[in-house]
Amino acid sequence: MADPKISAYYQTRMAHFGAVTNDWLAQAQSASVITTTPPPPSPPPTAATLSDPSHQKPSFSVIDEFNRWRKQPDLAEAVAAIRALAAVIRSSMATTMMQLEIELKSASDSLKSWDTTSISLTAACDLFMRYVTRTAALEYEDFNSAKSRLIERADKFGEISYTARKVIAMLSQDFIFNGCTILVHGFSRVVLEVLKLAAQNKKLFRVLCTEGRPDRTGLRLSNELAKLDVPVKLVIDSAVAYTMDEVDMVFVGADGVVESGGIINMMGTYQIAMVAKSMSKPVYVAAESYKFARLYPLDQKDLAPALRPVDFGVPIPSKVEVECSARDYTPPQYLTLLFTDLGVLTPSVVSDELIQLYL
Repeated sequence: MADPKISAYYQTRMAHFGAVTNDWLAQAQSASVITTTPPPPSPPPTAATLSDPSHQKPSFSVIDEFNRWRKQPDLAEAVAAIRALAAVIRSSMATTMMQLEIELKSASDSLKSWDTTSISLTAACDLFMRYVTRTAALEYEDFNSAKSRLIERADKFGEISYTARKVIAMLSQDFIFNGCTILVHGFSRVVLEVLKLAAQNKKLFRVLCTEGRPDRTGLRLSNELAKLDVPVKLVIDSAVAYTMDEVDMVFVGADGVVESGGIINMMGTYQIAMVAKSMSKPVYVAAESYKFARLYPLDQKDLAPALRPVDFGVPIPSKVEVECSARDYTPPQYLTLLFTDLGVLTPSVVSDELIQLYL
């Protein structure tokens, strides 16, 4: 059962990464006091169909379809949402384009409400709607032809999103050279794909993994790299500046890429980027284009709260406030390049790409 004190964003990450257990969560809750106001609970799942029973399949639920896709361990949450929205089109009993678009909009809103703190989920739903329905040519086709075209586009968008990691991994290979040392933070599946391909290409490099407290995501990444026989060293989060002399580059993922060209990612990314910048180390971001969001945070407090439990191993007095935010914002001036399925971008180009995506 979902804990209202922990954001859906963080619970989803735990389910995907398998980094912590329910027992650990229970201990963390008893050891910490969350003083910030938790986000409102997500509404119960609703069928993404029209209210008129004559225009819907009662057995179909976009949330159920989304959860079915989400069970695949290597499938990103945003891609699962895209697949679920494609299923909405296939299962629709609508007889006009207007009805179908209303149905799609309702399904998209249901998915975004399922986890209001997930930037990639919201961005993927918005991009899907723009990509699938943005041409006026649909108005001049008969409904069945238009619906077939929508299904074709939905499948294409889903395939583009699904293969994004492999595209990013290929684009990044020229930047990883023999003998280099790479610092990574947290567990990012796209960063793992980048490093996996480099290892398969017989490149010789070593990786420094931050521990990634409190959910120990760095431990999982170090385990995955060890399976690939990649030399890996685990460092505590507070030792980033101490070890930066050994580093040739920093590679991080992103929960969201915002209009400024900055990123929203796991807590600690901002300070790592600041240390790297001060020591003239390049900071590379690997992020799929479905994470490009129409957001423009000015500072850390502009982010929607995404809470996580923090376990210090000892009871914390009730008068002590505990910072439970799960992510931070890294401004574009601390980033060198973004590797995306749209190409290798500088932070200043991101706003142009966002305009093209949402046109």
